[in-house]
Amino acid sequence: MSEDDRTHAHVFVSGRVQGVYYRANTRDTARERGVDGWVRNLDDGRVEAVFEGPRDAVESMVEWCHEGSPAARVEDVEAEYGEPEGYTGFEIRR
Repeated sequence: MSEDDRTHAHVFVSGRVQGVYYRANTRDTARERGVDGWVRNLDDGRVEAVFEGPRDAVESMVEWCHEGSPAARVEDVEAEYGEPEGYTGFEIRR
């Protein structure tokens, strides 16, 4: 896959998204879908994530963020698309 076939999404998710396995579920779902990047909790209670991969897979991850883990209550998802930065694998950042 060329870089032209990949996209990058920087996402912020707000609501009840910490302490409900949101990051772990995001990591597992991204890996299942072949999406690279990372996810982390922010001090203000939001979750921040970066997704890179095929456009349809990245868009499906952004859509997935609206639901997230079973115990989450997502209020808002903000996504900004851009050029891939070359992430490989998917990790939870602290």
